[in-house]
Amino acid sequence: MRSIVTTHSKVLGTALLTAAMALPSLQFANADTAPERGIVSFKYLNYQDSQSVVSQPVSITNGINAISGASTVSVSGSAGSGSQDRIDVNAYSIMALVPVAGKWSVGTTYTSDSVSGASPAYHSSGLAKMTDLRRVIDVQITRYFSRGSVSFGTNYSKETDYISRGFSVQGSLSTEDKNTTLTLGGGVNNDSINPVTLPGLDEKKQVTAGLIGVTRVLTPQDIVQLNVGYSNGSGYYSDPYKIKDNRPRERNSVTALGRWNHHFDDNGTDGTIHLSYRYYSDTFGIRAHTLDAEYVQPVYKGWTATPLLRYYSQNEADFYIAVGAAEKADPSQPTPPPANAVYYSEDQRMSAFGAVTYGMKVSKQINKDWLVDLKYEQYEQRGQWSLSGGGDKGLTPFKARSIQAGISREF
Repeated sequence: MRSIVTTHSKVLGTALLTAAMALPSLQFANADTAPERGIVSFKYLNYQDSQSVVSQPVSITNGINAISGASTVSVSGSAGSGSQDRIDVNAYSIMALVPVAGKWSVGTTYTSDSVSGASPAYHSSGLAKMTDLRRVIDVQITRYFSRGSVSFGTNYSKETDYISRGFSVQGSLSTEDKNTTLTLGGGVNNDSINPVTLPGLDEKKQVTAGLIGVTRVLTPQDIVQLNVGYSNGSGYYSDPYKIKDNRPRERNSVTALGRWNHHFDDNGTDGTIHLSYRYYSDTFGIRAHTLDAEYVQPVYKGWTATPLLRYYSQNEADFYIAVGAAEKADPSQPTPPPANAVYYSEDQRMSAFGAVTYGMKVSKQINKDWLVDLKYEQYEQRGQWSLSGGGDKGLTPFKARSIQAGISREF
């Protein structure tokens, strides 16, 4: 089963879980000096999503991949109507960062997430039960210099039918006045895919990615950053747990990310606003926009409140098949792709949609060593909210919420 972090981030389109639980490797303002103290932290995350379901039972037996011609899969849906809980995730992450000899640091993160529930086999119908457990370990070693740093990282992830191995390198160089920092990075991931629905299928996927970024301190209150990334991927991109799904075996993408942080120290609030815009484009035909805003406000005696708001929009992939008239009348019958279609997908994550996320994070600095935090986010996705207009009117609205709690100690 695909990892829930990967699955979830594709569903939401905003990498909610990944951002919440990942190792904080590249900070907005790059550090050019080794940390003076070590840190150990623990985070726990609970995620739950829901979606309206059809009013009649769904029962399907169909080939997963017409190209491979491999075995079939049986999918059953529950009777009922209205909103139904689908996927439930419980994840925890342990992170440690240790300074070494004043010029080095070593960081490692262990993450485990378990998933249970049901996921649509096509569009928003045909709920299929699923359970899985994923374990991930990341290690990063950084060498600091007077005007920059170099980091080397590796990661390993394993679940029932998916193994991922990755390596990365990243370097930064600052000007003499430390007001401008240039960042260059690259990495490669090699994945092995052995879906349980297609016994004997042994697939691979490789993704190579690069990043160039500039961070500039404009004023004592303002920092801006621009990152441009490119990735080249080849291998198995189809979803073996979806019916009517055959995707191109290459996927290249370009990402541009702009950020601005402004600190209010002249109006008595001592708050900081973080604004960002991200543009994404890939060879699947998807164009996506993400607007993100959060405001960090110190409140009282170590308490901090951070409200956040995010908007995401994408157009549909070139090969997405919308819900047809027959499927609208009888949701137990998936829409057949065109007879001459080489690539096709009825995965709602490939459709055009817009999504809104809002939430609040509250943290408490207990003393100079201990910090605790609690974060709540609510997400909703609808086809008509896409900036490209339209969307698939046959899809039902999708909702999700996540709760994250964390504790960290410096030493």
